[in-house]
Amino acid sequence: MTATTKLLDEMCHLTAQSLTAMDTSEHFKVLKLLGEGSYGKVMLAVHRKRGTPMALKFFPRESTSLFSFLREYNLSLSFCTHPSLTRALGIAYSTPSHYVFAQQASLFGDLYDVILPEVGMEEDCCQRVVSQLCGALSHLHSLGFVHRDLKPENVFLCDSACRWVKLGDFGMVKARGARVPEVWYSSPYCTPESEIARGNDDSWRSVSDGNGDGVNKEDEEKKKRVWVSVEPSTDSWALGILTYAMLTGSHPWAETASDCRSYLKYLEWFDRAEGPDDELNVWAEPQGESTQDVVHLTGEELGKRGRPPVAPQFACFTPLACRFFKSLLDPRPRLRGQPEVALNYLGGDWVMEKESARLEEERKKSRGKGAIRKMKEMEGRGER
Repeated sequence: MTATTKLLDEMCHLTAQSLTAMDTSEHFKVLKLLGEGSYGKVMLAVHRKRGTPMALKFFPRESTSLFSFLREYNLSLSFCTHPSLTRALGIAYSTPSHYVFAQQASLFGDLYDVILPEVGMEEDCCQRVVSQLCGALSHLHSLGFVHRDLKPENVFLCDSACRWVKLGDFGMVKARGARVPEVWYSSPYCTPESEIARGNDDSWRSVSDGNGDGVNKEDEEKKKRVWVSVEPSTDSWALGILTYAMLTGSHPWAETASDCRSYLKYLEWFDRAEGPDDELNVWAEPQGESTQDVVHLTGEELGKRGRPPVAPQFACFTPLACRFFKSLLDPRPRLRGQPEVALNYLGGDWVMEKESARLEEERKKSRGKGAIRKMKEMEGRGER
């Protein structure tokens, strides 16, 4: 256990002794629901005396341990000092049904709201978000913590243009090196090293529920949980997948699995592209041709020139972006690039010129459809 995690545990024990019971409506005017999930719900509220807007995060007492609630609260309050991390506001209390703490309110929704399906978002906007997330994750990692739940729904917007975003929801945060049961789930955000636990989840649940009668010893061995060490490389993988989603409005594969065809295509490309050390230099120019020439080559043309053809789902990206993705999406966790390294890839073009023009046209259509829909909604309200 590191000094930081020790301090966090001590803070939790101290806060537990001073946690008071309070009536939410007496101190806050609750305005609307901001989000909800398995953890509970988040409500936008205003402090009645101070007039300060804030987000109140409610955790059901029947499904939340006091320690896990206090851990998330104290982590957010004392360790999330980076400007791109959501911070608690020093207000924590309990009601008969919930544990509650207040945190900074992001009034422009989350990243999921601005990623258009099959289109994504503007490249410069995406690079701004990536830059801020790199800083937020690097800060957590420097303290010895791993977020473990990076996804669009957990990136909150402080303005409509993504000039300021905040990573939040620290319920899954663990200390680096902590031992946890490996869980595989059908998603591109799931790391390739998690596949060793594929099929274990349902099997383990049936045993723990008492439904495993009659199972022989060999089957029981197969159902045992796989315990692994928590590492920052998990966040790096999620950052790579999230960036792809921001740029395209889709995912590079349905699930990170050895029987997923699109993921296998990526592995083939990754394996073929492994080369000498100078290939890993982000800004190195290919010998015999300029970077500008290479940027406009298609995957097929690259193959003809003796370079490994790009995996189909990455063919719309420039060589710079491809290196960025291959750094974060390295199937080997020990060789996966850390968020601070990803900053080296910012500043250049990530999307091919032709693809960028197509995406911009699609965005215009989407914005047009959105405006028409809004006008109809307003007309409908006027008629009523």
